[in-house]
Parts: sequence; structure tokens; C-alpha cells
Amino acid sequence: MRLATLRTGEGTRVGRLDGDYYTLLPQSDLGELLNSGVDWPQAAQRGGGMRIAVHEARFAPLVPHPNKIVCLGLNYATHIKEMGRDTPQYPTLFAKYDGSLIGAYDPIILPSVSKRVDWEAELGVVIGRAGRHVPKARALEFVAGYTVVNDVTVRDYQRRTREFLSGKTFEATTPLGPVLVTADEFGGQEPDLEIRCEVDGEVMQQSRTSDLLFGVADIVSYVSDIITLLPGDVICTGTPGGVGDGRDPKVYLKEGQVLRTVIEGIGETSNVCVAESAS
Repeated sequence: MRLATLRTGEGTRVGRLDGDYYTLLPQSDLGELLNSGVDWPQAAQRGGGMRIAVHEARFAPLVPHPNKIVCLGLNYATHIKEMGRDTPQYPTLFAKYDGSLIGAYDPIILPSVSKRVDWEAELGVVIGRAGRHVPKARALEFVAGYTVVNDVTVRDYQRRTREFLSGKTFEATTPLGPVLVTADEFGGQEPDLEIRCEVDGEVMQQSRTSDLLFGVADIVSYVSDIITLLPGDVICTGTPGGVGDGRDPKVYLKEGQVLRTVIEGIGETSNVCVAESAS
């Protein structure tokens, strides 16, 4: 099953993909559906209302206001090498705020305070049920499904301190979506999918999600030992090698460029880079 949060004339609504249409469900967004207190897969499969043709769909961030956005750094060997870092013993965690999220085809706002904005294609994980101290062997039971995310990063702000947050959560920089592909579509296993990032059609990153240093089950279990995972929480699993900051010479996003992030079997985001307004 594929679910999206769609913009309509009356606000946002969850949509279930049915062939060439999205069937609108009662909930305003995916987070509300996952937190509805009912069997959300059953509710999503049975619910039905108005329909929107796929070519007319306008996508909001998949989960507009998650309780938590937990991100991993240094989680592919190729990215660890290009950044000159040691292989971590434990997951490297940082966070984002929901103000950084945009829809799958919304513009990325290049901040006026930096010229060092970089791309980071990532597999996104959305939590489907609350969990605390989740054993790794059961961790995938807590995953609602998977999506596409690009952890667009302002490199100079990231490096102002040893903490990553300031470079990772700039306003309107993080595309999330367009759809959630529910976990059952992958047979209860961690997905092994090609992940790719392009800038103006040029491939910058290309890897497979199976190359993660810490896999999805590892991450879910580890984070749940720190804090209770809640339905609708988003986990960004890390990026492979090929970021602009790891190149010689370094390359960063510019106004007018199109950043495209593709994950096999899930979908893509495509975002035009727009300079922040002086106002």
C-alpha cells in the first residue's frame, strides 16, 4: 500500500494510491492516521472518499509534524571515507525540526547566509507504533513503512560547532515523500534498494540501502533505548558517498538547479533550488 499526504482546497488529507488515483481518507495527514488509535493499515485499506488523479496530486511533507525527526550521520562506508572520519562504534544521531520539511516537489530554499548547501540522499523510515526498549529481532514490527528524504545540509553552519543540528535544520530544505510504501510490501525484511541523487540530471550519489553500516532494525532498537518511538516519527538513515562537500573541488547547490532523489521501488523527490527572499 502507498499512502501520501496531499494538499487539497480544504487543507491536507491522506491519500491511498489506487491505480491512477489517490483515494482520500478522513485523516488530515499520515501522522494523524498513524496516531488514530485504530488498526491503521485496516483503516487505510477500507477507507474511501473523493479521488484525485495522480497527475493532479499536490504533495505536502509526508508527515508534516512528526514528534521526532531522528537522523543518522556517517552510516555508509563510502561517506565515512570521503569525509575523513573514523568508522563509528555506535550510531551517530542528530535531529531536525519539522520547519525544515517540504513536500516532494516543493522548492528548496537556499539560505541567504550560506553558499555551501549540499545534498544527502537517504532512505526514510516512518514509525507505525509506539516502542520503548525494542529488541532488534522485533524492531521491524514497529516500522510503518519507507519513504524518500534528502537531508540537505548547510555545511559551514554544520561545522561551526561539534554538534550537527544548526546545519541540518534550515527552513524549508528537507524534501520528504512523496509516498509511504508500507513495510509489508518488503515482506517484513529490510529493503535492499538502489538509492540515487542527481543534480540537473548528473548522478552524484548511487548506492544500495543494504550498504547501511547500521541497518533499520539496529537504528530502531538503539533509538528506542534512548526515547520512546511514537507513530509518525521519522528516521533518516544516513547518506552514501558522493556529497558535494566530499569532492575535489567541492561542489554546492546553486539557484535554479534541480535536486532529484530516487529510491528504487519507492519513488522520487524533485526540487528546484530557490534563493531565500531578502524580505
